[in-house]
Amino acid sequence: MTKIYALHENPEWFPPFAKAFEAEGVEVEEWLLTDGILDLDQEPPEGIFWSRISASSHTRDHGLSKDYARAVLSWLEAHGRRTVNGRRILELEMSKVDQLTALKAAGIETPRTVAAIGKERILDAAAGFPTPFITKHNQGGKGLGVRKFESHEELADYVASPEFEEPQDGITLIQEFIQAAEPIITRVEIVGGEFIYAIQADTARGGFQLCPADACAIDPVTGKPIMPPGATIEPEEGQQLFSLREGFDHPIIEKYLEFARRNNIEVCGIEFIETADGRVLTYDVNTNTNYNAVVEAQAPRSAPGALVTYLSSLAATAPEPALR
Repeated sequence: MTKIYALHENPEWFPPFAKAFEAEGVEVEEWLLTDGILDLDQEPPEGIFWSRISASSHTRDHGLSKDYARAVLSWLEAHGRRTVNGRRILELEMSKVDQLTALKAAGIETPRTVAAIGKERILDAAAGFPTPFITKHNQGGKGLGVRKFESHEELADYVASPEFEEPQDGITLIQEFIQAAEPIITRVEIVGGEFIYAIQADTARGGFQLCPADACAIDPVTGKPIMPPGATIEPEEGQQLFSLREGFDHPIIEKYLEFARRNNIEVCGIEFIETADGRVLTYDVNTNTNYNAVVEAQAPRSAPGALVTYLSSLAATAPEPALR
């Protein structure tokens, strides 16, 4: 079987995947794209290259990872190597503008959004918005830059203050504040063109920072880890921000599957809110999707297991390398 490589930048997020590969007896080699050397005169090794570079990599002092991954994926694809969530998908991960325009092109309803390119244009971009509204970073992840504003004056004070968070790419989004029918968001997990399960996240407790990875699990009230890395016990009742959305069978699933096919996204988690006025608004596409231990314990099927099965099928059917 052709070798599988995992391209990523955060070792804290990888243990659930490493365990899934080990459980299936499948070898995987990790490529940490934090810094390094890329010899463009060399050919890459044969293999299946699965990319899970995160838009939030710069928050872990991995500011080079995005451009390093761009270079590596361009090199791999120029040599005809099979990438999973490859070069084009990396751009989708890095830009919410890219995600929202792609969703709208697929006929999927999204929140009203205006992008302000440069700090000095934020107030102009927000001028037409009814209050309340939110801001967020275009290159996001982990709820970066997400704030709710009750007035335009409050936004002006924030932009002029030392508290202002400069986006990594200089683009701030102004977005309508969505009044949810219930204080939850739903994330639909897709692997290899299949719906795996849906995660429900508690926004009343978790607010805007709803990264499902165990390494991200910080209780917003206490500031302490809910599920420290390596923990084997379940969190106390009432602490879970994430749970399986059981029996989820909504028409949005088929729209997401078609969206993923249309955009060649092989692994993703797509998030939406059901609004108080009856809309279903999709606002985020995660192509480095993580899986929560509590949800995995509840789900009838393992998402990391499904991923390993999918990558293994690609590796098993990959053509033999040509003799040189």
